[in-house]
Amino acid sequence: MKINIRRIDDDFQMEAVNAEGNKVIMDGSLSIGGHNRGMRPMQLLLTAIGGCSSIDVINILKKQKQEISDFEVEVEGLSVPVEEYSRFSEIVVHFKIRGKVDPKKAEKAAQLSFQKYCSVSKALEPTSDIRFKVSVNE
Repeated sequence: MKINIRRIDDDFQMEAVNAEGNKVIMDGSLSIGGHNRGMRPMQLLLTAIGGCSSIDVINILKKQKQEISDFEVEVEGLSVPVEEYSRFSEIVVHFKIRGKVDPKKAEKAAQLSFQKYCSVSKALEPTSDIRFKVSVNE
């Protein structure tokens, strides 16, 4: 896996491109001289855990013939300073699913994602308390 990142302004705005040509724009916050024209790297970590676990949950539910009409995930992270950097001490991933979906199957799918499949959560697990919630048709 390879990602290329290049700066696209005179400050902190950057474009990340994967091998398939898909792009993500990153930028720094206003407080460090960025322009908020892209996601910050720590936001991308939350995006990555939400995306990775969502792919798992959707895949598992599809295999179980559950009919998902709407799927949303909200990810919240509590960032704490450690020496010169910050890390997430807590991450909560909330799956909001609508459709003909058995709540017990959705809960089990999320559990499997975090216990077994989601590489991003496994990478963050040693330093972060990662929890999930599942809401079906709420």
